[in-house]
Amino acid sequence: MEMISDIWDGVCAVMKRNGMSQTAFEVWIRPIEPLKIEDGEMVLVVNTDFQRKTLMDMYADKLQEAFREVLGFPLGLRIETKAAVPTPVEVPATPVQGNGYPQFAEGEDYSFENFVVGPSNKFAHAACLSVASKPGGMYNPLFIHGGSGLGKTHLLCAICKEIKKNNPTARILYIKGDTMTNELVEAIQTGSTVEFHAKYRQVDVLMVDDIQFLSGKTSTQIEFFHTFEALHSAGKQIVLTSDRPPKEIATLEERLRSRFEMGLLADIQAPDLETRIAIVLRKAKALDLPLSNEVADYIANQIKSNVRQLEGVVKRMRAQSLLGGEAPTLVAAQNAIRDIRNDNQPVPLTVERIISEVARTMSVRPEDIRSGKRSAPISRARQVAAYAVRHITSLPMENIGDEFGGRDHSSIVYAIQTVEKKMEQDPNFRHLVNDIIKNISDS
Repeated sequence: MEMISDIWDGVCAVMKRNGMSQTAFEVWIRPIEPLKIEDGEMVLVVNTDFQRKTLMDMYADKLQEAFREVLGFPLGLRIETKAAVPTPVEVPATPVQGNGYPQFAEGEDYSFENFVVGPSNKFAHAACLSVASKPGGMYNPLFIHGGSGLGKTHLLCAICKEIKKNNPTARILYIKGDTMTNELVEAIQTGSTVEFHAKYRQVDVLMVDDIQFLSGKTSTQIEFFHTFEALHSAGKQIVLTSDRPPKEIATLEERLRSRFEMGLLADIQAPDLETRIAIVLRKAKALDLPLSNEVADYIANQIKSNVRQLEGVVKRMRAQSLLGGEAPTLVAAQNAIRDIRNDNQPVPLTVERIISEVARTMSVRPEDIRSGKRSAPISRARQVAAYAVRHITSLPMENIGDEFGGRDHSSIVYAIQTVEKKMEQDPNFRHLVNDIIKNISDS
């Protein structure tokens, strides 16, 4: 119910901001009681039938527009009188079990025993060991941050395995930050928020990978705040990972940032040369690949900032040995490194993906961004999307205009210049746009 209350607070703020007089607000909006979301509709309750009819005639459209601005998607509206609403019967929610482990390739052993510890990750490794041995203890929440491919997800999986080994009945939920947003949208639209709450709040350990993807997602942050509070107050363990520390997630609500920082922050840096060599040799041994120290040293000197790529080179050499009969020589290592680097080139970003991310972050629909609608929220989102497309793809202005409903060159130039000017003047807006671009690139 607290999620409904927070959504309603946001709707009230939008109604005031959009020009509703204080008198009208106090007479018609203040007495409304938000009840529930059911079958894709927000159910509001008032005292009298006269109030209900007046609201439906004069304010229903404005309320629906406010709900869409807060949630980021349209929601139906149903207004009832208290006399017409039956007394609810409390039904205990059945927990929905999530996947307890991150998904890895078959045969991978992402355990503490198989994690190579070095100066760059020693502290994070020790913190994860402590959490695994005593969930809900002094390191709650545990917030692990570091660049992509440095072992954050490996440590999450190791925690899962260790807790399950010590307590086979432990309820563990692992989820990606962007997946939680998608599930919340679906739950609100289908009226299944009870099941959503059960999935996230009736677990013993909650692990969220890439929590930075919650940045800018207002309704998801509201929900996650209450999920965090429910689990933490019950002594349940929370483990989060991100590509940056909480203070650098610019569009994260302050109350969430303070919760994330109240536990233990552990960063993982790029491994030093000795650690990289140890990772290569450990992986080769696990794959039964006879690798010389000279070849291991060469691989470690070529791949310096991504553990996942180090392991990928060894896997590629193993495949070359099995399928092509190629010995694990220095030449084979050079070929594998070249292949891995080609495989890890960024996937081309489509304009559709960019518009979808901007729309989700700025609480509008993708089709509205491409449309001719000119309301302030849609126009601003359209300008940000045009700026992001230009920044990320370097498409010519004419091509960008074609993607936005056939707008001419001058309209796109104006949109981009408007965003650049506002970014210079408004640090919060600058952080929002930069976070959108970073999330698109990282995804």
